[in-house]
Amino acid sequence: MKSIIKKIFFSRRILNASTSFDLNQLNLKADRSLILSALNLIKNFDYSKTIKNFKEVEFSVFSQWGDDGIIQYLINKIEIPVKSFIEFGVENYQESNTRFLLINDNWSGLVMDSSKKNINYIKNDSISWKYSLLSKEAFINSENINDLISSSGFNGEIGILSIDIDGNDYWIWKAINVVNPVIAIVEYNSVLGADRSITVPYKKTFSRTKEHYSNLYFGASLSALCFLAEEKGYYFIGSDSHGVNAYFVRKDKIGALKPITAKEGFVPSKFAQSRDRNGTLNHISYQYQLEVIKGLEVYNVETNKKEFI
Repeated sequence: MKSIIKKIFFSRRILNASTSFDLNQLNLKADRSLILSALNLIKNFDYSKTIKNFKEVEFSVFSQWGDDGIIQYLINKIEIPVKSFIEFGVENYQESNTRFLLINDNWSGLVMDSSKKNINYIKNDSISWKYSLLSKEAFINSENINDLISSSGFNGEIGILSIDIDGNDYWIWKAINVVNPVIAIVEYNSVLGADRSITVPYKKTFSRTKEHYSNLYFGASLSALCFLAEEKGYYFIGSDSHGVNAYFVRKDKIGALKPITAKEGFVPSKFAQSRDRNGTLNHISYQYQLEVIKGLEVYNVETNKKEFI
């Protein structure tokens, strides 16, 4: 059975057993017999039990990593009155943190991306008329994020906010005040380590590739996001097993979930995403990645001072 689960997981084809949607209506190339096998394997999962870490519940249908499973676990553990989400940095939304939530759990949501091509793709995808999904083209910054959200009809309580823009993630989350998500999912840059509360300095037009050829200079450290979470009234509860996304739950909704520290929940990234000066992947392993961006400027959110890597 374990080998079957592993096969399904790495095929990114696991679906939740409680699903109510019609498999025949989905635009999936996956073998439907494999999907049904996955449904059968996980249908008896006990969401009331306490887990040691998110790896126990991870699975991927549309998420890049195991976030579909983590989200299913959390929405079954936490009371969430308003079943809505906002996610940005979704590209064409074929791979995202909320697509499975939209389809499987019938939530409503807003997705945003800076590419007109990507947003047109989403609008022309059947998912935009089959489900309650709004999509908007926008280059997001601290100055426009609240207007982008409120002008789309979202305000006050929402279920999930997911941020992944490979740049000003810290600053955008800090700026958001028109919605009050129960769960916040924010990508962190594990290359920046577990100890320093640092982020790239705010730049309205920040572009990851343009700022440094390596693609390693972006976002914020996990410690910086945890510092901001405390400021905004959230507990940090863990990271996915690939060292990409950090999960935060609003303090009034924490329930039986256990808050942890940044050091306890830090996971180094498992992938070699760095590039050389020609833009070619050079597969530098994690332990050497920080050297590539050494000397670049960062901002310490605890001391409010500029520092250097």
